[in-house]
Amino acid sequence: MRIDHMALYTFQLEAMRAFYIKYFGATSNEKYLNPRKGFASYFLSFGQEGTPGGGARLEIMQKEQVPAHGLGAGAEYIGLTHLALAVGTRPEVDALTERLRADGYPVVGEPRTTGDGYYESVVLDPDGNRLELVAE
Repeated sequence: MRIDHMALYTFQLEAMRAFYIKYFGATSNEKYLNPRKGFASYFLSFGQEGTPGGGARLEIMQKEQVPAHGLGAGAEYIGLTHLALAVGTRPEVDALTERLRADGYPVVGEPRTTGDGYYESVVLDPDGNRLELVAE
């Protein structure tokens, strides 16, 4: 058994799609539209089966009248708290963290080795979702 995909609602569908393609090498399907429900989505794929990323997918969705969660950007809350993305080596974690910082994305956790042995940093995507950038 494996997790097929995770999904996030957003108010800025195209910006989120561009972010994950630009910084994480995601590939995207064609936009799905359901005008009757006011719904649009993309599936973003990270890697292929048997390769880094393992075919993981993220569905980003937009729908009329889906409320914001009401918490501040990057806040921790009950429920899904972060998405961890393996981005390569420690120097690659450092480089991507600095690239995102230079492009104006908040870094809320500087690169470090955690108590359980992960090397990671934490940045926020355009919607304020917490992304852990981890070394493989």
